[in-house]
Amino acid sequence: MGTTYLHAVASLDGYIADERDEVGPLHDWYFSGDHPLVDDDHPEVHGAPFKVSAASAEYVRGMWARQSVLVVGRHQFDLTNGWEGHPPASDHVVVVSHRPKPDGWHPEASYHFATSVEEGIARAQELAGDGEIGVGAGDVGGQALALGLIDHVAIDVVPVVFGRGKPFFGTLTDGHLMLGDPDVVIQGTGVLHLRYPVRRAPS
Repeated sequence: MGTTYLHAVASLDGYIADERDEVGPLHDWYFSGDHPLVDDDHPEVHGAPFKVSAASAEYVRGMWARQSVLVVGRHQFDLTNGWEGHPPASDHVVVVSHRPKPDGWHPEASYHFATSVEEGIARAQELAGDGEIGVGAGDVGGQALALGLIDHVAIDVVPVVFGRGKPFFGTLTDGHLMLGDPDVVIQGTGVLHLRYPVRRAPS
């Protein structure tokens, strides 16, 4: 099955956006370097061509190249309008939502809707083949982690403190969850890339 990783950019205190869903400076590093991430990244959707530092480019290009499916919640889909059918990375997107895809919305885009986190990850596994599965942080990602459906936690930490906002892990209700030591530590410009393996409970 495809490797799953929970991923997002976060503030030092663990927020992926403020209370109004504004990301502030969290994504500035995506546009402040000299190294393009992809040849055609639909700037009309994403705001500007992605250009990052050399260290970030090597890491992000590898992650995006391996990612076949992205799993997000309905809130992120609505905020971005599904990136108009052009996600930053992946061939397919699975949206966890109790509401169906909007009528007539980009019928050519490979977007799939699932009514639960379990169903969404299962559908992503079917679509991924040998590719990896990225799971957006927040409530959906936190639920997937709590359900044991995540293999790695990847955080791009930006040196800003929000104080309050939307937490990276959503609301975890099962207490402490201990991860392994980071197997990726890369210093970019204005961002620190970290990846932690998720410890599996003995079977």
